[in-house]
Amino acid sequence: MRAITVTDRDAGARGLTLTEIEHPKPSENDVVVEVHAAGFTTGELDWPGTWTDRNGHDRTPSVPGHEVAGIVAELGYGTTGLTVGQRVFGLTDWTRNGSLAEYVAVEARNLAPLPASVDFVTAAALPVSGLTAWEALFDHGRLQVGQTVLVHGATGGVGSLAIQLARTAGARVIATGRTDHRDKALDLGADAFLDLRHDPWEKGEEADLVLDVIGGEIYMKSLEVLRPGGRIVTIPEPPAVRPQNGEAIFFIVEADRSRLTELAQRVSAGVLAPVVGAVRPLEETADAFVTRAAGRTIIEVRR
Repeated sequence: MRAITVTDRDAGARGLTLTEIEHPKPSENDVVVEVHAAGFTTGELDWPGTWTDRNGHDRTPSVPGHEVAGIVAELGYGTTGLTVGQRVFGLTDWTRNGSLAEYVAVEARNLAPLPASVDFVTAAALPVSGLTAWEALFDHGRLQVGQTVLVHGATGGVGSLAIQLARTAGARVIATGRTDHRDKALDLGADAFLDLRHDPWEKGEEADLVLDVIGGEIYMKSLEVLRPGGRIVTIPEPPAVRPQNGEAIFFIVEADRSRLTELAQRVSAGVLAPVVGAVRPLEETADAFVTRAAGRTIIEVRR
């Protein structure tokens, strides 16, 4: 089958190659998915799991990409809850070959049924960003009706979905980004927008919850707007400095079938929409890793 593989840690996206590899074999409780669309994170070529298996052994050449939407082609021994021919989407394992291929083996528990009303490209943009936004806001941030949440990176994959989820939950949403992101953030449902470069946002309205997808200086300034007893949830790296009167939480997204199902149902109902900026064929994956688009770039493996 065709797949994007990488073997050289130092080559970066230049090392991504379209090649032929063996068809995956499902382990116990796996399914093999016929991939129709795949999502990726540009930084994943730096992740240890891209280069090693769960035991730390080298597994190159490896296939990147950890968001998948497609059709169940094969069931592993003991797999329940899914059937051959079923439309599914979800997360592939961090330390196994990923979704930038014609087929991928995935633990069944990391996949959810995909409604017929949601196309594969949209679904492939949902797992990492949607689960990250959901877990940050509700599992770790414990966002409540009437609270104020400050969302950094408002028009990115995570931020755009976080705005929509927080607004639906009855929160006041303050979004941040660049000046040219203002209209999009407000269209997504933000109550206010602040320019990170030009507005003194760190001296503005206090927030009960801050969702930080940038880290560094932005994280440090965010501590100044956190209301006493508030929480800052950050995903770039564990915080070196914590708020004096509040809580800082770092986490790595986890697959969850029930939450994936909820996200898909909201997309199907028209109350949630991932922002897809570009759709590229498998042959253009290497360029897609280095070319920035407004919104998520999705690889369409089958048309």
